[in-house]
Amino acid sequence: MSYILALDQGTTSSRAIVFNAESRIISLSQSEHTQIFPNSGWVEHNPQEIWRTQSNAAIEALQKAHLTAQDIAAVGITNQRETTVCWNRKTGEPVYNAIVWQDRRTSAFCESIRKNYGNLIREKTGLEVDAYFSASKIRWILETVEGAEKLAENGDLAFGTVDCWLIWKLTGGEKHLTDVSNASRTMLYNIKTLDWDDELLEIFNIPRSILPEVRSSSEIYGEISAIDELKGIPIAGIAGDQQAALFGQMCYEKGLSKNTYGTGCFMLQNVGTEVVKSENRLLTTIAWQINNKTEYALEGSVFIGGAVVGWLRDSLGIIEKSSDVEALANSAPDNGGVYFVPAFAGLGAPHWNQNARGMIIGLTRGSGKAHIARAAIESICYQTADLLEAMRADTGIDLKELRVDGGATQNDSLLQFQADVLRIPVVRSKITETTALGAAYLAGLAVGFWSSKEELAAHRQVDRYFEPEMPNKKADELKTKWKEAVKRAMDWAN
Repeated sequence: MSYILALDQGTTSSRAIVFNAESRIISLSQSEHTQIFPNSGWVEHNPQEIWRTQSNAAIEALQKAHLTAQDIAAVGITNQRETTVCWNRKTGEPVYNAIVWQDRRTSAFCESIRKNYGNLIREKTGLEVDAYFSASKIRWILETVEGAEKLAENGDLAFGTVDCWLIWKLTGGEKHLTDVSNASRTMLYNIKTLDWDDELLEIFNIPRSILPEVRSSSEIYGEISAIDELKGIPIAGIAGDQQAALFGQMCYEKGLSKNTYGTGCFMLQNVGTEVVKSENRLLTTIAWQINNKTEYALEGSVFIGGAVVGWLRDSLGIIEKSSDVEALANSAPDNGGVYFVPAFAGLGAPHWNQNARGMIIGLTRGSGKAHIARAAIESICYQTADLLEAMRADTGIDLKELRVDGGATQNDSLLQFQADVLRIPVVRSKITETTALGAAYLAGLAVGFWSSKEELAAHRQVDRYFEPEMPNKKADELKTKWKEAVKRAMDWAN
């Protein structure tokens, strides 16, 4: 058994990657799944389509590598976090579509909860009260979906984040469990006591009976039984996608940080074994738990990162494919005074403004699509700079570098601008699939495929360092303009 299989179920696609003992990718399979927008601000996925695309990707990844289940030592699972699935325990059928982390339908409800319980919830969970997290989504399903409340009363309703749904399916309904990193994103899990919190369950009126068992991030949970081609492979690692990326970037020491550029942008910093309370509206979250040792992270979440490029492609039609954006943006010498605040789903950390909406400001008669493309790319970097500024204020740590991963990191111009506005080196990993790699590492450690984090750290490979080139004064001027644009986007919402 010479390989590890990682299942990486993301917001827009399901991926499966086979890694060897040297952390090299042997094969990769990916399948996009449908984005469903029933109403303004609503985002859903079909849970059965998630299952189908993820299982097919896993089978195809093994076939591409000419491997069988007997060649795989373990499987690790990483997933889009907060996305909420509820299903009938008896039939295994979802009672409603998966409500995606980006969904804003419960914003008004969360506003009322925040006014009464915001400080309490922040103290227990490390999270801001927001529609982003799972609790209000569960409440909406219980209240709105016909028969859901009755199923819950009878003990026949199950809730899970996407990892939990996949494990249920992979084990033929035998296992209903998640790990601490995913549980910590529900707004129902106490990150200090490491248990579902009865007071929070009462606030949201959610029965404990629907919740999964919470386990560590690296242990053998069970075996795959529902897919013949994968039958018998132990499931041995689970982590939410951003925690998995932190692990895959080998940020094992306090202070080490990474930023993932995916649909959103997510910066996490390892803060060690003690809960660090943010005074700057960052989130405190569980990074992982291994061998009964729980480590925490500070997190800044940007809702619209790489998704802004998809908007340029799909809604504006100024590029044909996402990879075209770098050339278009570089065809203008600068942004021409144009700033783009992509608050399509509100603003995340450190603003937490659910009502903010997107804004392009600074347009003149001479502004063109290249300026808009450049402003869109720069918006990703400015939002990341806001996160780092808040993180520095919370921890007092001046980073020596920022480790980066995700699809958008193939854009060299983006990373150079990021280094310029952060004024620290930005380090791109040679393996860009660090989210899947983190899940693979957690699974591999559980079954002895790798012996320790120290062994894993020796596998780290850097592709390129991006050193700051822009004068500090210029960078400060640009960030000041950006902050003015963000303020206007929030003022417009009010």
